[in-house]
Amino acid sequence: MELRHYLSVLRRGWLLLVAAVLVSLLGAVAIIGLTPPTYQSHLRIYVSVDDPADADELGLGAIYTQELTRSFVELAGSPAVLEPVIEELGLDESVGALAGRIDVQTQVQTVILEATVSDGDPEQAAAIATAFAASLDDVVQGLTFSEAGGGTMITLTPVEEPTIATAPSAPRTGIILGLGLLVGLSLGVIVLALREVLNTRVRTEEEFARLTDLPVLGGVPRDREIAKGTLVSQADPSSSWVESFRTLRTNVQFLDQPASSLVITSSVRGEGATSVAVNLAMSMHDAGQRVLLVDADMRARTATTMLGLADAPGLADVLAGQVHLAGALQRWGADGLAVLPAGAPASHPNELLGSSVLPQLLIELNRDYDVVLFDAPPVLPVSDASLLSTVTAGVVLVVGLGRARKPEVQKALEALRMVEAKIHGMVPTRLPANSAPHRAYRAPLPAQRSRVRSTAS
Repeated sequence: MELRHYLSVLRRGWLLLVAAVLVSLLGAVAIIGLTPPTYQSHLRIYVSVDDPADADELGLGAIYTQELTRSFVELAGSPAVLEPVIEELGLDESVGALAGRIDVQTQVQTVILEATVSDGDPEQAAAIATAFAASLDDVVQGLTFSEAGGGTMITLTPVEEPTIATAPSAPRTGIILGLGLLVGLSLGVIVLALREVLNTRVRTEEEFARLTDLPVLGGVPRDREIAKGTLVSQADPSSSWVESFRTLRTNVQFLDQPASSLVITSSVRGEGATSVAVNLAMSMHDAGQRVLLVDADMRARTATTMLGLADAPGLADVLAGQVHLAGALQRWGADGLAVLPAGAPASHPNELLGSSVLPQLLIELNRDYDVVLFDAPPVLPVSDASLLSTVTAGVVLVVGLGRARKPEVQKALEALRMVEAKIHGMVPTRLPANSAPHRAYRAPLPAQRSRVRSTAS
């Protein structure tokens, strides 16, 4: 994937990413708020051997002291050391609970004990550290009493008195917020990646371009006029939406193989194929071409409904031999666009479209019209569009961005190729209205033209 694709994914999903970060940060803030503050008091104790006799005894004493110092780490959490502390300070907790709040360590090849006491009260933490040092010394003195010398062999000397903390050691606000931000970003990116992999919709022009190497005959931008059911003949002639159909009309007129009959279809419903067929027919009619719009969707009769025409008689009646073509044709609008409605509801439209009557009808239509546009049902649900494509000059596949799915478009193309249909190209609909190719070109206002002339003079 190109960097542009990743940036496009981030641009589409930036709200989701921001939401994930905000939720994660809110969780971090909740953790900070629910975690009671903890203060620490630190203590360092130097362990030494009393009065070694000579250098050899000094060396042996140092080794002996290091071994004992490691033993004192285990001794520090014993009831013998902690029970006096609990009694002296009147603590309402067990030996195990107090041992969990006192961390005693020793560095390798040193004779220094480092103790850290944690408590919700900074003064209480310092008091526990002081009482702990005294109790440990008492226990060590008792365990290392020298019967020969009548004194102690080991001395514990505090080298750093317990201090009263001025700031809590936990919760660590900066670290928790940093982790919250990192977790939020990670979750957001993972969700965006999963959505990108699992969501097969064609959402952007870039994704549309990667679908196939078929030519793009034009593109229809998303427009409020479409949502309101407005047609090209009723819209602002200078709008980008109307201009998009002029571009499509021109590209269809100058195909490598001129198409006297075209099937306008899509992979599934809701992609805008009927709107493209109807408005392309109007645009061609406005350009002076003899155009016939045929509503070939005898199930939904969408084009007939869009134009507000009577359902019958129409294509179904002509193919069934119940009415002549001249009796089924209708005119729409002031300029009289020729339309062949869908006709009376048919139980098996594909049988009518697959009959030998349709090719003969198409020959007759091609004598009277420059272009015959068939508004066909979508390819995948029914076979109507595929049947039509075998007798017409080609197919134009409409792809609605945000509606069509990549597998569906691929299956529709495969279905059309299986019947050897001539696919002239594709037309994306629902394009962003502000994309560069669809920005409306407008002449300057009279006041603006006057300013230009006065400046030039």
